[in-house]
Amino acid sequence: MSDFTPSSQRKVRPQFTNLNVLQIARYSLPLPGKVSIFHRLSGAGMFLLLPWILYLFEQSVTTEVTFEVFKAIVSSVCVKIILLGLIWAYLHHFCAGIRFLLLDLHIGIDKASARQSAAAVFAVSVPLAVLCGLKLFGVF
Repeated sequence: MSDFTPSSQRKVRPQFTNLNVLQIARYSLPLPGKVSIFHRLSGAGMFLLLPWILYLFEQSVTTEVTFEVFKAIVSSVCVKIILLGLIWAYLHHFCAGIRFLLLDLHIGIDKASARQSAAAVFAVSVPLAVLCGLKLFGVF
């Protein structure tokens, strides 16, 4: 006997999606997913730049001469932009870490509150990074 089933009783199979460059824009990641990816990227960036940060710290506290070297290094605009990125990475990683701790405690795991907490991570980390950047570039 054959396993013929009428078309009204067939299971709906998932559609194959060809993820080439033109179709990737159609699939957007929700905000909690973006927070998660930025959390991982910020953690990796801070880890990879840790030797450079430790070098700068050493230059700032060893002697007065090395402090002058530190000031010369940090006075560069390129270095200030890198430091601003690290400041944002730290602030985002910290805020997202608190969010993930709350999610681990089963606080805010429904879809609406997860979106709100993801938006709160960006709403807190970005303005704080802007304020730190204004201080870093000497605006105030």
